[in-house]
Amino acid sequence: MSDTVSDADIIIGVDTHKSTHAAVAISGLGVHLGSLSIPASSRGYEALLDWARSLGPVRAFGIEGTGSYGAGLSRFLNDHGHPVLEVNRPSRQLRYQRGKDDTLDAESAARSVLAGQVTARPKSGTSTVEMIRHLKVARDAAVKARSQAMQALKAIIVSAPSALREGLDRLHGKMALLRHLAALRPGPLTSTMASAKASLRAIARRWLALDAEVRDHDASLGQLTQSLAPALLQAHGMGTGTAAEMLILVGDNPERIHSKRPWPSSAAPARSQHPVGRQAATA
Repeated sequence: MSDTVSDADIIIGVDTHKSTHAAVAISGLGVHLGSLSIPASSRGYEALLDWARSLGPVRAFGIEGTGSYGAGLSRFLNDHGHPVLEVNRPSRQLRYQRGKDDTLDAESAARSVLAGQVTARPKSGTSTVEMIRHLKVARDAAVKARSQAMQALKAIIVSAPSALREGLDRLHGKMALLRHLAALRPGPLTSTMASAKASLRAIARRWLALDAEVRDHDASLGQLTQSLAPALLQAHGMGTGTAAEMLILVGDNPERIHSKRPWPSSAAPARSQHPVGRQAATA
């Protein structure tokens, strides 16, 4: 970047947060030109772009947190034809030594772009892979909650009244136990037997609902993954979850990733448009 930036070019560094973003502009010579704080909203993005353009020809934006708080700003700038580079957040050690300063972080981001230390483009987050990521987040949360529900069931059963616990011991199979618990009738809460049944019934119903949610997410993820990279799912030992993780890692715009080994030009029977799928087919 430092070899191609002219003296008149403007580079903007942005430190992003949930509610506000801090921006600093520097010239191609590294001169600090000004700073700006904007709300993290469409109106704020427009104000930032107007401010940057008023300073001169904008060479690039270096943005921290393009996968989180800076995702909206990155998409906005890309839609308006401005190159955006992904800047890593400063190390915790540096922040501890000098304290947290949003303006300094934004200027550091801009100077990283000027020095050519950052070259990665952020994930676009606007197509099928972003849809997969959304569903994967929801699925993983449901799986975690389902595991916690099962642990809670076991903890209550272990200490439940003997008559209840012995009756449950005669049931065989996890699903049989869960359906039995979900159908319990605790009656008035006047004893530990009733409270144990009420708790077991509520948690068992929660587990069953979460299990149905996980299966729905799996079906949707399977459809999206199959449509995007069918060859990936045909690789030996490749499941829907693993395939989804690989696609999320690469993103919707795989040109961000550079490798000394070129992507295969041909693939086995089911050819995919996504490079991850083409590579998996040749594995």
